[in-house]
Amino acid sequence: MTEYGARPNAQKRYEIAEDVLRSNIENSTLPLGVVLLEGPIAEILQISRAPVQRALQALESEGLVHRFNGRGYLVGPADQGIEPNRTDIKTLGLTIPRHADEALQSRSSWERIYNTVEADVAGCVVFGQYRIIEIELATHFNVSRTVVRDVLTRLRERGLVRKNQSSHWIAGPLTAQMIKDHFVLRGMLEPQALIAGAEHVDRAGLNELFQRLSELERHDIADHLKALEAIYADFIDICILATPNERLKESIRNNLLPVTATERLLRRLGLPGDPAVITELRLVTELLLRGAVTAAAAMMESHLDASVKRMIAQMKIVAIIPGPSVTAAYLTRVLE
Repeated sequence: MTEYGARPNAQKRYEIAEDVLRSNIENSTLPLGVVLLEGPIAEILQISRAPVQRALQALESEGLVHRFNGRGYLVGPADQGIEPNRTDIKTLGLTIPRHADEALQSRSSWERIYNTVEADVAGCVVFGQYRIIEIELATHFNVSRTVVRDVLTRLRERGLVRKNQSSHWIAGPLTAQMIKDHFVLRGMLEPQALIAGAEHVDRAGLNELFQRLSELERHDIADHLKALEAIYADFIDICILATPNERLKESIRNNLLPVTATERLLRRLGLPGDPAVITELRLVTELLLRGAVTAAAAMMESHLDASVKRMIAQMKIVAIIPGPSVTAAYLTRVLE
């Protein structure tokens, strides 16, 4: 990593991300036309998407990047006919100054443990109710209580934990009714987001997704299941989150978290999947490619109706399976 002039310690994460991206654009590490997406940048900088989003908006106002008819931003000024370059920016070797890296890491300690805690919680809530003890969580990960509270607050925002009347942090139980409630919201939000974002969809990405889904339909069921989580995430990103409405996107992401966590757990338990989901997603993408946006939204509604029925059926099977014999040390089963 190469260093440049130090910044004040009080600099916010989006400002640090903005400086890092600006520097890499100015030194051509990020060349003209390269597509910048929030997700990959957030992974490189090890921060959440929100500060990356704000940094890209600031760079757009400076004319260093611009939106185009696809996902993300293109490096370079608008109205110059710059062609999209979809090189994976992880291969470009971004220059991240030491002070920026240290500042980002010191400010995002919660992000380094969040995914693990989320997975631990999601892996047990379908089996019952668990208490999370702050001091035990802090000791488990060797972090401060402040970091722990940041993690738990974000889990609460996403509906994965709550505080009870005694101010104890509680996870679960995740019931069939809760899953139905999440799918009701999905039915309200996602088809409308698809319609609102149709003209902003990355056509190249959509076509590639359609080809992948079509290929999977011809494979064995085992291949479907191995690829399902990754391809579903891409489907949501390309077809549903193309809408420019940031509040809508955030609502969709948060509502999907417990659903995705439950699906991941059900797969881990070895419950049979349904290859019909691949066909349903392929039909949505095919209709979008043909410009039949209303029909694509209707197909998305049908997919969601089928999905909730599949998940509820699987949860009935889980109800007769003993709970996990081992959970994370900071999770304590609450007998009801």
